[in-house]
Amino acid sequence: MRRALRQAEAAAARGEVPVGAVVLDAHGTVLAEAGNQVEADHDAAAHAELLALRRAAARLGSPRLPECDLVVTLEPCPMCAQAISFFRIRRLIFGAYDPKGGGVEHGARIFEASSCHHRPEIVGGVRETDAAALLRAFFAERRGDSDGLGTL
Repeated sequence: MRRALRQAEAAAARGEVPVGAVVLDAHGTVLAEAGNQVEADHDAAAHAELLALRRAAARLGSPRLPECDLVVTLEPCPMCAQAISFFRIRRLIFGAYDPKGGGVEHGARIFEASSCHHRPEIVGGVRETDAAALLRAFFAERRGDSDGLGTL
C-alpha cells in the first residue's frame, strides 16, 4: 500500500485525483504501478487501476492476471471493479472506502452481481486513514477549505 500511496501523492501533485494502484505477482514482485491520469490523458477511463492492470498484462503477455493482486488507495469504481473481474485478479486490496462512487462495497457492488465473471478476494480499509487524508486534502484545496478538513 505504501507504493500505491506514493503513486496517489504523485497524481495529486500533477493535479489528478490522488488514487494510486500497484499490481503484484504471486511472489509480491511489483509488475506495474500507476496513478490517475484522467486529466493528463484527456481520458475519463485513465484510472490508476486500469492503467496498472493494462501495464501488468502487457508485461506478462496475458489478458488475465489470475495469480496477481491489485493494491489501490481507494475502493474501485464500478468501471474498475468490472475490469478487475475481467482481468481475473486474485486479490483486491484497497485503502479508503468510497460510499459515493465505489463499486465494490458500495453502489453497484459489481462482484455480487450474477453477471460477474470472477470475484476476487477483497481486503478493504488497508491504511484507510492515510488514503482518505490524501483525498480530503486534495478536494479541500480545490474548494479553498483553509482548515483542510473537507469531506470525501
